[in-house]
Amino acid sequence: MPTLNLQDIPRIKNITKEDFIAHYFKPQKPVVIERFTEDWPAHKKWSLEYMKSIAGEKIVPLYDDRPVDYKDGFNEPHAKMKMSDYVDLLKSKPTKYRIFLWNILKEIPQLQNDFSYPDFGLKLMKNLPMLFFGGKDSHTFMHYDIDLANIFHFHFEGKKQCVLFDQKQNDYLYKIPHSLITREDIDFSNPDFEKWPALKNAKGWQCELNHGEILYMPEGYWHYMKYLTPGFSMSLRAIARNPKNLGKAIYNVLIMRHFDNLMRRIKGQKWIDWKNEQAISRTNKTF
Repeated sequence: MPTLNLQDIPRIKNITKEDFIAHYFKPQKPVVIERFTEDWPAHKKWSLEYMKSIAGEKIVPLYDDRPVDYKDGFNEPHAKMKMSDYVDLLKSKPTKYRIFLWNILKEIPQLQNDFSYPDFGLKLMKNLPMLFFGGKDSHTFMHYDIDLANIFHFHFEGKKQCVLFDQKQNDYLYKIPHSLITREDIDFSNPDFEKWPALKNAKGWQCELNHGEILYMPEGYWHYMKYLTPGFSMSLRAIARNPKNLGKAIYNVLIMRHFDNLMRRIKGQKWIDWKNEQAISRTNKTF
């Protein structure tokens, strides 16, 4: 059975700032750093049970893998639940519900005592450490971030599968126009090449992240994340340095997002359906 053309993301035990800049940031290549967080309190403390103990009463926004609906606002949650109930759910059975972009400084300020901001030679946005949670087999859609940032993704508890593509692969990914996602009906952990033949030409990267490991995702990289076990991750980000990526980020934030929301209000589901059709026809033209 054919599979995606993915190479393993390089893994290193640790790295200096100078080596990171030279070997990964400048060439814009991903890397997994295995042991960097071992001296953080978070390395020993952070688990689902710990999050339940300090944030159990918090009401958290939940998202599942239903397709985008024209009535949905930008990043509008599909459900809400107390963190304690959510952790119990994660541990009891597989669930599609995920938490994403949960700002820990705002919600649980004491968590910042458990980690320090790493110096990899990039200026991190220190007001935006975000947490992401998921149950076994829950996954994100293949997407890239609106600001095309450099992302350091720290994983805690269990295992997570990550599939990455750079922006040069856009022609093969069935990208939805005026958005940051590919077709939502593509299963990137087991793609149907008869239905999505252009994917055979896409060249990407893969890894499995374990507790305490960091995945560096370069600017604008597409990423698909699947939780192989219940777990959670924290992302720290640094602004895009490449002028082209920075320009795209400004366009996405100031124009694209608002244009898309306006068209949803005017055209409703027809706008979503048109975009989904365009993803196929535009890919087929270039493929």
